[in-house]
Amino acid sequence: MALPSTSIRLTWWGHATVVIQDGARILTDPLLTGALMHLHRRAGLVPHPPPDIDAVVISHLHMDHLHRPSLALLEPGTPVLIPRGAASLLDGLGLEPVEVAAGEEVRVGDATVHVVHAVHDATRWPWGGVRGEAVGYVVQGAGATYFAGDTSVFDGMGELYPQRYDVALLPVWGWGPNLRGEHMDPEQAAGCLPVIGTDVAIPIHYGTFWPRGMGWVRKRVFHEPGREFAEHARRLAPSVEVRVLEVGTSTEVAVRTTT
Repeated sequence: MALPSTSIRLTWWGHATVVIQDGARILTDPLLTGALMHLHRRAGLVPHPPPDIDAVVISHLHMDHLHRPSLALLEPGTPVLIPRGAASLLDGLGLEPVEVAAGEEVRVGDATVHVVHAVHDATRWPWGGVRGEAVGYVVQGAGATYFAGDTSVFDGMGELYPQRYDVALLPVWGWGPNLRGEHMDPEQAAGCLPVIGTDVAIPIHYGTFWPRGMGWVRKRVFHEPGREFAEHARRLAPSVEVRVLEVGTSTEVAVRTTT
């Protein structure tokens, strides 16, 4: 018989920064400032540090995902799941590093965070030196939320987690007019949906930051990857509900368990 539904609450703060609330409050790849090197925030207000975070998950070491000035805004002692070998990048921040690798899991509050494989450059640029393999995460509480981090399409993407996801947070672009390296564009991300298996998909990692001094380029060539992702998903995975969020807004995804 069907049991009363619960829900997963998600708030997108732009780029790859999401608060996942399901058994715990998990913050992904926090980027909480108005600027990052040569980039400036062009969508949404600069967010305040989210309160009552139980843990942070870091997908990889690039500065738009492991951003020390943003991490410094969080409560001291907050656990930070970070790719193995990179804990030194948190030195001096007062946070609690928890080094992880794909295949491991960490209990956080009433949730279990599963660390899963991803395919993306592992180097801490622009200086190099510190490395830690890129990962994604599945937050399992009442439901299951897949945070892909940054990744390209890879074999075995549908075998990361034994159950169907309630919601998948998928990167669909990056910053600037061109997409380089191991990323997914809107059509590639939509093509993953039948493989990974999810009820709801939310596009992230697009439209938040833009290079300074290139506003004229943005007006001429910048497109809307989130909406393009939704259009491709309607064709490639019509059973999946796509929710395109505005930066700073929340949504709730119902979870229905059965016995």
